[in-house]
Amino acid sequence: MGGLWLGVLVVAIAAAGLAPEGKEEDLSMPGTESQKAFDLLDERFPQSNAQGAEARLVFRAPDGQRVTARENKAAVEDTLGSLDGGDQVASATDPYEAGAVSEDGTIAYSTITYTVGAVDLTEQTKSALEDAASRARDAGLTVEIGGSALDSEEEPGGTTEIIGVAVAAVVLVLALGSLVAAGLSLLTAFVGVAIAFGLVSALAVPLGLTSTVAILALMLGLAVGIDYALFITSRFRDERAQGREPEEAAGRAAGTAGSAVVFAGATVFIALIGLGVVGIPELTKMGMGGAGAVALAVLVALTLVPALFGFFGNGVSPARAKPRAWERILARAVRKAEGAPRGGAGNYAISHDEPAGDRRPIAADPAKRMGTRWARFVLRRPAAVLLVAGLGLGAVALPALSLELGLPGDESKSVETTQRRAYDLLSEGFGPGFNGPLTVVVDMSASSGSGDSRATTDLVARTVRGVDGVVSVGDPVLSRTKDTAVLTAIPRTAPNSGETKDLVHAIRGAVSGVEADTGAGILVTGTTAMNIDISEAMSDALIPYLTVVIGLAVLLLMVVFRSLLVPVKAALGFLLSVGAAFGVLVAVFQWGWAADLLGIEQTGPVMSLMPILIIGIVFGLAMDYEVFLLTRMRETYVHGASPGEAIVNGFRHSGRVVAAAAIIMISVFAGFIGMSSPTIQTMGVGLAAAVAFDAFVVRMAIVPAVLALLGHRAWWLPPILNRVLPNVDIEGEKLSTRVPAAATVPDAAPPRLPVGRHRQ
Repeated sequence: MGGLWLGVLVVAIAAAGLAPEGKEEDLSMPGTESQKAFDLLDERFPQSNAQGAEARLVFRAPDGQRVTARENKAAVEDTLGSLDGGDQVASATDPYEAGAVSEDGTIAYSTITYTVGAVDLTEQTKSALEDAASRARDAGLTVEIGGSALDSEEEPGGTTEIIGVAVAAVVLVLALGSLVAAGLSLLTAFVGVAIAFGLVSALAVPLGLTSTVAILALMLGLAVGIDYALFITSRFRDERAQGREPEEAAGRAAGTAGSAVVFAGATVFIALIGLGVVGIPELTKMGMGGAGAVALAVLVALTLVPALFGFFGNGVSPARAKPRAWERILARAVRKAEGAPRGGAGNYAISHDEPAGDRRPIAADPAKRMGTRWARFVLRRPAAVLLVAGLGLGAVALPALSLELGLPGDESKSVETTQRRAYDLLSEGFGPGFNGPLTVVVDMSASSGSGDSRATTDLVARTVRGVDGVVSVGDPVLSRTKDTAVLTAIPRTAPNSGETKDLVHAIRGAVSGVEADTGAGILVTGTTAMNIDISEAMSDALIPYLTVVIGLAVLLLMVVFRSLLVPVKAALGFLLSVGAAFGVLVAVFQWGWAADLLGIEQTGPVMSLMPILIIGIVFGLAMDYEVFLLTRMRETYVHGASPGEAIVNGFRHSGRVVAAAAIIMISVFAGFIGMSSPTIQTMGVGLAAAVAFDAFVVRMAIVPAVLALLGHRAWWLPPILNRVLPNVDIEGEKLSTRVPAAATVPDAAPPRLPVGRHRQ
């Protein structure tokens, strides 16, 4: 099996190396008014590209001078002349002829349009633009470059990602207590990630996959790959500690923990594939890329991890390993604190899945003892724990009520970039709304009065000028057939402000009367309008998406746990954690809390795609922890333990693993916060916060508290569902029938309970 995966890895890497480099694509939203206008412009103005790249060369005169001065004017014209004749340059406006000079005469700009989109600009074209700016700087002018022409792909592999992986490695060593076991988990995760990244790179051109898709696949594949390997390896070590041979221990680990991994991965897969219901092609591709990486992580965990146990079985976990030195020291300290005899007699816990006579001191494993003590604490005070945890998450989620959505532009870039400095210069010279012009497209092809196109466009221009919030409306530009006109309206407010959003709706409402009077079709578009339309589409798609994804996941969890209330509780807990994560996003990215600490250069609206993307990813990961933690509880319960005993045993065996898995995932996600892309930064902060809340508050506190309050009712399934739903035996009940007779508990003997616990 190891040889097979090695072959797949080599093929994936070779395919990625031979494949042409993928290109970024413009964000589109089929069906929206903005997208319809862009499509119409491409049809009626075939000589230009409605969504082609654009650059703005912004010139500022030296202090005390004007850009209209003879020397400065000559420098500007010389700069623009150097761009004439470029292979991909469509036009370059003269700021003096176009009136693109500020009222005080200190700032001017030229708009350079290109025949292709930003993703198709060659390095030669970009270099020519930068060289032109350098010519003007040499003449004494301040020159900055704005627009989409200099946009570049985000490349993974920075320092912060390496730190995240290093933290994950340390946590693995501490959780598993073995360098070999930790190395095995990292190795298998890297294999899955490398294959996924290679496949995404190889398919980038035929499927139109962007660098964001590749980074998401890397982020998710690495996080879940390590977690899934950790879960199976931990179960293998437990089985070996009970004296089983490596082959049998590997089989039991794959049959129990492996089953949990399959269903955990399935929930993540469903949540990511479900992103396709939103209708945004880029979001669909991100979901497909992430789902593919998760599916590969599951396959690697189920096949490669057990195969490597055959090579490193004793290195991963020798049978009945002696406690390590630090464990023995802590064990003695705990016994002394509790007044127990030095030998630890009477301080034992025997679980139902351990062979008879396997009496291991709880204190010999401090991590398991901590999980046991926490579970018993929650069992004693379930209502108080539930109240504190619920109110705490609610308080953190309060900022989410102020959530504003938008798409990042030049204003969100670092002040060290030329794009951001160009944005600030234009705002200073022409007003904040100048950075987000609106494009009004007038389609007169179906108009009864199409012969008088000038009168129609003049009426549209007067109507738009009359809308409060519009600073100016440019002269109309007619198509060759004079059946389509384009006007540019400049708002008074910045592109991502709420006032600009209201203005777009106000213009659309105002021109509806013109449409009725003239029969012309009038559409409002532009980057700002497109961002607004996408944000609204995200909000409209949220409820259908949640309904589909949560419905399918609840059904899947019913099959896993054969319970009605456990899946419902899991979904409600997820809503608490994701609400708290949105609260963190608002506090950091809108309000600026800890923004400097995280390297966030500019506050503003949260990216439109983030809420639904984070919901999809976090829902799947939340169900991961639910499956990991509750499978041991369910396993103990079906073997005869009371609900309280099942909770204690679940935390004793899985609490440490879930905590370690969460820390690993948080480290991996947080490692991407250091990237310069606002999209990746937002994703890193949101996912890291959501995992922290879900794992340590919802799954570790709220889940056991609710289960304790429900008691036996938590595991109840209506008779009709019991007959209809398949029994997948995720608890490994059938495996337990293969245990040698000497290792089983006699039928007549009552189930053994943890010391100090009684049936509830």
